[in-house]
Amino acid sequence: MIVKTALSRNFISYLVIFIIISCDNVDHPIPKQNADTSISVETVNAKKGKPTSYSTYLIRKGQHSTTSPYKSIKTNLLRFEAVFDKSAIYTTVLVTNQADINKLYGMSDCGSLHQNNSARYGWRWYNNRLEILGYVYNSGKWSYKYITSVDLDKPYTYEISLLSQSYLFSVNGVKVSLPRNCSGYGSGYMLYPYFGGDETAPHDITIRIRDL
Repeated sequence: MIVKTALSRNFISYLVIFIIISCDNVDHPIPKQNADTSISVETVNAKKGKPTSYSTYLIRKGQHSTTSPYKSIKTNLLRFEAVFDKSAIYTTVLVTNQADINKLYGMSDCGSLHQNNSARYGWRWYNNRLEILGYVYNSGKWSYKYITSVDLDKPYTYEISLLSQSYLFSVNGVKVSLPRNCSGYGSGYMLYPYFGGDETAPHDITIRIRDL
């Protein structure tokens, strides 16, 4: 009887988690393995002749997200380089959606789902420029701050420092701070490029990223 009760409790727990994940279709689904991967890796020559791998993330026309593998992470610093090309230029169907924030890269935090606690970079083609923003969920409430605008076809270095009660975003030396709901090392899973907002990608969008 005790064994059956324990199994029942485990089944209910997994069922609840499954329902939460299944309903998470508005803002970046939890990454999972998929045979139709949208990530390709290319090797380029870095300084001193050392090879450096870039992952090219593809958001297909009519889709929100890339097909990316689940990857757990525990760190107090997320640092990477990203390059946008002309596919980052778009016009939304509804004019009011042009200000919606797409997502670039980041992580969930505090051992929770990303719509509870997370930190990532946002991006959008707005005011005829590519804007970069800090974007977080803090105990289920989201907030953001504009950081800077970046050029197309040019690499920029992005950092997210996970501090006590705050996230420090830094893009090529430009910094903003946003609230954090926990302290110590960040614990969660990686979050990958996502288009939206309300609308799906109007055309194929590619973003190159390499971890530093």
